[in-house]
Amino acid sequence: MLTIPINQDNSPEAVMQILFELKVKDVMTHPILTASPSDTMRHIQQMMKKNNITGIPITGENGSLIGIVSVDDIINALDGGWIEDPAALHMTTQVMVLQETMPLSFCVSYFNKYSFGRFPVLDRDSKVTGIVTASDVISTLLVALNREVAKIEEEKGGFSAENPASAPENSGGDRRVIEFKTEPFNFELAGQASTAIKKLLRGSGVSPEVTRRIGIASYELEINQVVHSNGGVMRYIVLPDSLVIEAQDSGPGIPDVEKAMTEGFSTASEKVRALGFGAGM
Repeated sequence: MLTIPINQDNSPEAVMQILFELKVKDVMTHPILTASPSDTMRHIQQMMKKNNITGIPITGENGSLIGIVSVDDIINALDGGWIEDPAALHMTTQVMVLQETMPLSFCVSYFNKYSFGRFPVLDRDSKVTGIVTASDVISTLLVALNREVAKIEEEKGGFSAENPASAPENSGGDRRVIEFKTEPFNFELAGQASTAIKKLLRGSGVSPEVTRRIGIASYELEINQVVHSNGGVMRYIVLPDSLVIEAQDSGPGIPDVEKAMTEGFSTASEKVRALGFGAGM
């Protein structure tokens, strides 16, 4: 299975910047071919052959994703003698999906973590809007790197509050407090706080290694708020010799902490698990 040879723990800053700034919708193939549950496996096989594709999402009348049929499913249908059966009987129903507003870094993580050749992409209404393959991600990264690396590497740094719900706040002296609000499942804003604080640190002369470590820790906290909470605040307290990151969310919390500590139990909702996340921090 094709993977994407990028280690997000030690990749160059320019690559990480692209992974956070580009979104899934920037790399996905769209519009896409879909099939209905009543279409036969034979019909789907012919669609794949005609269009030179290896997977077709199965959607309901309202455009929602209900399954996917891959080349492997077609081969199994030919071997098993059910190629004339409707897709509803043999499609894969436990499908890992991406949201179109997720940062491109999610694509890299998904392809390197799961052994799937493609991931359907959904909008905020859970309707299928595209499909992503590893080749889509790699080709987009190559184009973006050729266009952006020189510009990114020459940036001098400096802070700009890109999040409209954010407001930098100075409390006097050498102490500076910067806040960004997060919203549940709003991947459009996710990562902006971490990107802004990295620019500020680079502009202040902080070493690339320390800046990278802070950026990764901040991004993990930020994404956890977006995925698992009702929203919250990412707060950065910048001091002359240190930086404090406070991640404060507004719930919902864990109703039964003792039960959550038992093996095999997950506090992640069905929606969160469908997006490939565990229970988070």
